[in-house]
Amino acid sequence: MTQTEKRIFLIKKLLAEQPQYRDMEIPQRPLEQKRLLRSLMNIRSPKSIGKDFLKVQDEYLQAEIRLKGITNLSELLPVADDIYLWQGDITTLKCDAIVNAANSGMTGCYYPCHSCIDNAIHTFAGVQLRNECAEIIKKQGYSEPTGKAEITKAYNLPCNFVLHTVGPIVKGRLSKLDMELLASCYLSCLRLADENKIRSIAFCCISTGEFQFPNEKAALTAVQTVKQYKTETQSRIKVIFNVFKDIDYKIYRKLLSADK
Repeated sequence: MTQTEKRIFLIKKLLAEQPQYRDMEIPQRPLEQKRLLRSLMNIRSPKSIGKDFLKVQDEYLQAEIRLKGITNLSELLPVADDIYLWQGDITTLKCDAIVNAANSGMTGCYYPCHSCIDNAIHTFAGVQLRNECAEIIKKQGYSEPTGKAEITKAYNLPCNFVLHTVGPIVKGRLSKLDMELLASCYLSCLRLADENKIRSIAFCCISTGEFQFPNEKAALTAVQTVKQYKTETQSRIKVIFNVFKDIDYKIYRKLLSADK
């Protein structure tokens, strides 16, 4: 099957799961088809699905990620000892693990085509990721606490694992507790990574954006926490600070340059 044929196959399978959408007409334009497929994946609740769907989905998503262009950690130059700064789409980064800024439900963003990193990671990993996250929450019996971290497979992403952490939501003025909880997110991920012998980890800008944590304070907390952890534990894990926006790239570059 071509990418278009795979996309239409997946759309039809997902529409068939939704009685209210079964008669929906599939758009002709590829971009509109992609938006519809992503939307259907985003709203789908965690549940099993046929092997035929998973086979086509996996082939389709891996090809889509290759088309976007995969960046390998080996291509990057460190800005400090085992520390890297990279601006780009984290779903295209090939390293041992990437960090997802999750919500407390931990099963991803259900808002169709939302621009948050949680949505992107779950979309391009595939429906298996939501199912695994739902199983973690079911087993522990409560929502994921802020500042902790969980590890899952990465499925169709070019990395090997995804570490999920729930950052603090800032309401009004930034508090000391907000700062402590954000630092705990980075520490929890680093400890979990080392426990699982992960050699490289890419952090997104946790709690910025939708969670309203000020960009500069978030970056400062991230850099200080990572450097302190590596100093205290002598960990040799490679850390990539992944940014998407220009403003965050400038902030991190300034912070990391000042630390040299």
